[in-house]
Amino acid sequence: MNQLSEYYRDRAAEYDAVYAKPERQDDLARVRGLLARLTRGRVLEVAAGTGYWTQVLSAAATEVTATDINPETLDVARARQYGPAPVSFLLADAYALQEVPGRFDTAFIGFFWSHVLRADLPRFLGGLHARLGPGATVTVVDNRYVPGSSTPISRTTPEGDTYQRRTLGDGRGYEIVKNFPERGQFTADVAAVGTDVEWTELRYFWLATFRLR
Repeated sequence: MNQLSEYYRDRAAEYDAVYAKPERQDDLARVRGLLARLTRGRVLEVAAGTGYWTQVLSAAATEVTATDINPETLDVARARQYGPAPVSFLLADAYALQEVPGRFDTAFIGFFWSHVLRADLPRFLGGLHARLGPGATVTVVDNRYVPGSSTPISRTTPEGDTYQRRTLGDGRGYEIVKNFPERGQFTADVAAVGTDVEWTELRYFWLATFRLR
C-alpha cells in the first residue's frame, strides 16, 4: 500500500469533515447541481472514497458502480442511503480498471485527479479509455488551490507535482501528492484520449467533462 492509499484508509472515519467548510458550501451546491445533469446512464465512479459523491450520482444515474482501493472507505460508503439508482461497491485499483465488470456510459472521477502523479497520467487515462471505450463521457471534479482555505503546498518536484502535509485527528502525519491543474494543462493532459473538453471553474473547485476518442 502506498502512502496515498494508506492516508485515505486511516482518514476514512473523518474524511467528510472537509465538506463542512462554511466558505465552500455555495460551490458544493453548484457542483451537485451540475453533476445531476452530467452523470446519467451507467456510471463508473473511480476512487469513490466514502461515497459522498456517490449519493449525488445515484440521484440521476441509471446505475452506479462505485470503486475504491480501500475497504475502509467503502465500509463508510456502504452505510449511506442511495437512490433511486442502484449502487454497487467494488474494491478496485484506479490503475487496474480492466478488472471492473459491467458496461458503462460514463465515468466520474471525484477528487482523485489531483492525486495522480504527472508521470502516471498517461497510464491512468489509457486504462480509463480501454475500459470505457470511444464515445464514453468522463466527468472530473477537483480542488482549486485557494490560499487560506487549502492546505499549504509543502514542496514541488522537478516534474511539476505538488505535495501537501496532512495531519489526522490522532496526530499522524502524511505528505501526499496534490496537484492543481489549470484549464490549459488539463486539456493538454487529456488530448491523447479525449476531445470536446468543457471546463467550469468555481472559487474552490473545478469541473471538467470530455469525450473519449
